[in-house]
Amino acid sequence: MAFSTKTFAIAAAFAAFAAPALAQTGPAPWELKPDTGYAYDKEGKTFSYKMGTSNAGELLKGAKKVPKGTLFFIGHNGQLYMRSGPYLEGDGKFKFGPDQ
Repeated sequence: MAFSTKTFAIAAAFAAFAAPALAQTGPAPWELKPDTGYAYDKEGKTFSYKMGTSNAGELLKGAKKVPKGTLFFIGHNGQLYMRSGPYLEGDGKFKFGPDQ
């Protein structure tokens, strides 16, 4: 099954935001694993797939890199969104956090 890097990034974002909240020590890094693909399907379900290297070229065809500075989030309607642009305040606090 071939899927794009965009699908991978969306699934990874969904998985990261679905994880339980951590203590107020700062944001936790994503724990994406090498040789693993992440998918967010048409019904909004997430999956992970063990990947091989025999068809890596086909997987990369049409794939796009996710730009640095991209924020992924789930809206009130349950839809996954991505936004490019600033999401941190000048002091490094999350711009859209609960204290806003």
